[in-house]
Amino acid sequence: MLLFTIAIVTGYGVLSPATSRAKSVPPSAMVASAVVAASVESTTAPAALPAQPRDPEVVKPGDAPAAAARPTPPTPDPVQPRPEARPSAPEPQVVKPEPLPEFPWPSPTVTGRVLDTERKPLAGASVVVRGVEVRTDAEGAFKLERVPPEASLTVKMPGFEKVRLAPMRGTVEAVLRPQAIKAAYLTYYGVGDRKIRGRVLDLATRTELNAVVIDVKGDRGWILYKTEIPQAVAAGAKGPATLRDFDALMADFKSRGIYTIARIVTFKDNILATARPDLAVIDTRTGKPWIDNEKLAWVDPFREEVWAYNIAIAQEAIRRGFDEIQFDYVRFPTDGKLGAAKYARPNSKDTRLPAIAGFLAKARRELGASGAFVAADLFGYTAFNENDTDIGQRIEELALHLDYICPMVYPSGYHKGIPGFANPVLVPGKVVHESVRLIRKRAGGTVAQVRPWLQDFRDYAFDRRIFGVLEVQAQIRGTEEAGGSGWMLWNPRNDYTGSALRGKGALAGR
Repeated sequence: MLLFTIAIVTGYGVLSPATSRAKSVPPSAMVASAVVAASVESTTAPAALPAQPRDPEVVKPGDAPAAAARPTPPTPDPVQPRPEARPSAPEPQVVKPEPLPEFPWPSPTVTGRVLDTERKPLAGASVVVRGVEVRTDAEGAFKLERVPPEASLTVKMPGFEKVRLAPMRGTVEAVLRPQAIKAAYLTYYGVGDRKIRGRVLDLATRTELNAVVIDVKGDRGWILYKTEIPQAVAAGAKGPATLRDFDALMADFKSRGIYTIARIVTFKDNILATARPDLAVIDTRTGKPWIDNEKLAWVDPFREEVWAYNIAIAQEAIRRGFDEIQFDYVRFPTDGKLGAAKYARPNSKDTRLPAIAGFLAKARRELGASGAFVAADLFGYTAFNENDTDIGQRIEELALHLDYICPMVYPSGYHKGIPGFANPVLVPGKVVHESVRLIRKRAGGTVAQVRPWLQDFRDYAFDRRIFGVLEVQAQIRGTEEAGGSGWMLWNPRNDYTGSALRGKGALAGR
């Protein structure tokens, strides 16, 4: 009887319903059957034109960046029972239901709408999934096919904050919040200098500044971090201020909520032109790479291998965490012995614009599908000139391929004045307002937003006046009143007029 009783009790314990269920359903099946709501997270003038120069960079060796995050303290060793102590019998565990995980898309075809915060449809917004990009129609609707089951979607629109959508059931509805990017520029050397970088980060903490423009490939062709692009390595694009721990620096920017823009100087590239003369603009007098007034060589905008090189650098920057790619010097040269410059094709009004527009079209197709925004720096005179300003830049053709148009509307840059303003430095706000207004008008019908470069440095073209609080504030006001989507401050020494910016508290109270 005793043996019979033990057998019954043992069998009940082994074959009880709870034990049977636990053994019959593998954990993976339990996870697959769970359902969760989708999570949304923030991802956060004259034809012959003198150069509209960038002041030379400050050549200052950079320090190694500070660590971006505090090190995680070591996990203490678990306390082991003393040898003489007998471990107590384990208490029975209460099985709690696991949190419901995210579930895959129920169908490879995903449809939805993109709206603003007032629930108005956003036409032309981008929806991206693993290298595929589609645009919303007039009603903000989109359709994606062959979506991988576990893939998230990136939804973006110039002038709005990007969002990422996890898989969900039913029709997707993405609501985008307006976002005005207000940035300061950090040079190739400045970003690596703790003191210079700290000044800008302090402004981002205290004021309305919320973004940085960083030289990923600067005016001389050096790349900021250790690149893995074979052509760049072969050309010697590793520069004297290459950052050793760029990832930590980027993590620091992200932890502060700072939007990051990678500036890539495109066709002014002394490194590539010297290493690959077959890709350079050639001087007909010497047969060597042609150089401008700064004694720097240019690569040929007609060469598609040059296009591919710059797009590869941009793709690497996106992988390193940048939110936006900004192409500078995306044009033909304006200074130096232009008559001696020889290109792969004839340089004329009929060939320049298709070359620049063709490059930006290719860049937007390939980079937009990576989830990043694409921008280009344009001469301020393009707001007023109906031709290509003899450099391959005309608003109507380029706006089709850009998320952000970034005109350099420095009052000092308008050497010969503009209609209505013979001396632009006397009326910086009006000059900026008129420039932004005209570019917005000419870019109408596209999704491109206008975000200008503003002057925060001493005048060099008229009376050498200092641009201080009043001048910077006038330009910001001119941008906002003309409908610009944010702005960017340029100073070659990265020393900005912080007292001209609104404080964080003032913004919260608006």
